[in-house]
Amino acid sequence: MNAQAIREMLNRRPFEPFEVVMSSGEWHPIRRPEMALLLRSRLVVAVAEDRMVICPLLHIASVETLQSA
Repeated sequence: MNAQAIREMLNRRPFEPFEVVMSSGEWHPIRRPEMALLLRSRLVVAVAEDRMVICPLLHIASVETLQSA
């Protein structure tokens, strides 16, 4: 996955929640921009108050917007 595409989604105003889908089939929702930190080759996603996942950009298969509830 291209870092620029993720950066654009994180900086979009108004922010639209999205999820990253990994090549393994795992998915991680990003409901607020402060839940994610984009690094050079990784995306760090807060999944709970005290837990995070590190997603290598090479293993992000897709990024999909979440439907509003």
